[in-house]
Amino acid sequence: MQERERRQTLADFLRQRRARLSPTDVGLPPGIRRRTPGLRREEVAQLANIGTSWYVWLEQGRDVHPSAQVLESLAQALRLTLNERRHLFLLAGQPLPSPASPSEESVSPALQQMLDDLNPTPAYVMGRRYDYLAWNKAADGLFAISEASSPYARNLIWRLFTSPTMRERPNWEMVARATLAEFRAARAHYPGDRWFEEMIEDLKQISPEFCRWWPHHDVRGALDGHKVMQHPTLGHLEFEHLTLQVLSNPDIRIMIYAPNAVTRAKLQRFLETMASGESSTNVSAH
Repeated sequence: MQERERRQTLADFLRQRRARLSPTDVGLPPGIRRRTPGLRREEVAQLANIGTSWYVWLEQGRDVHPSAQVLESLAQALRLTLNERRHLFLLAGQPLPSPASPSEESVSPALQQMLDDLNPTPAYVMGRRYDYLAWNKAADGLFAISEASSPYARNLIWRLFTSPTMRERPNWEMVARATLAEFRAARAHYPGDRWFEEMIEDLKQISPEFCRWWPHHDVRGALDGHKVMQHPTLGHLEFEHLTLQVLSNPDIRIMIYAPNAVTRAKLQRFLETMASGESSTNVSAH
C-alpha cells in the first residue's frame, strides 16, 4: 500500500469507527439532535486527550504521524476490538502493540460448544502464555489436560519440561526443542508481560535441558502438520495438526488434531470407554 493510500485508508477507518458510536456508548451526554450518526470529531479528540485539529488532520488523510501512545488513546476512545486495534496500528505505520489486557483470557460458551461438538476429534484452546484455556473430552483423554501440575497448573511448556510422563515420550527432545522455539517466537509479542520472565526463570531452576537450550535463541512458527502418536492401549494414531485463530481475540488459538479414519474409529471407542467409567491412560507422542 502506497503512503497516500495508507493515510486515506486510516482516515476512512477512523470515520467509520467514530460513526458507529453514540455519546451514551462512551459516557457522554446525548445533547441536542445530531444531523449525522456517531460521535463528533471533537468528542473523539476529547476522549483520546488529543487536539481536535490534530485529530481532524488524521481523518483528512494528512501527512501526520501519530505515536503509539496516541494510537492507544484512540483505540480506547473508539472502543476498538483487539483486531481493530492491531489494524489501526498497521494503518498508522506503527509496530503491532502488545495486548491491552495481558492478564485476562477467557473462552466463550460458543467456543466451548464448538470444542465439544468436535468429539472424537481432539481439540483445545491455548492462550498467549501456552496455557490450556478449554478442551474437549477427546483432548483431555489423550493429553490429561485436566490434571493440574503446580505451580503452572495447565501450562504446556511447564508440563513439557517437568512432567516425567512427558519426558518418557519417544523423541521427547525433538518435540521439546521445537515447541520451545515456537514459544520463544510467541513470547516476543508480549515484551511487557512479566509472567513470561518469571516462568522462564523458574524453568531454568528446575530443568537442565531448558536452561541449556533457552540461550540458543531458536525461533520457529506454529507446529502444524502430520503427527504420529503411540498410545499404550490404542496403539498407532495419526493426525493432521491444525492451528486456528479466534478473530475476536487473535492471541487465542484453537489446536485441532484431525484424525485419519482408523484413528477416528479408535478415538470413538476410547471415548465410549471413558464414558463408561473405565480407566484411561495418557498418550506418548512423537
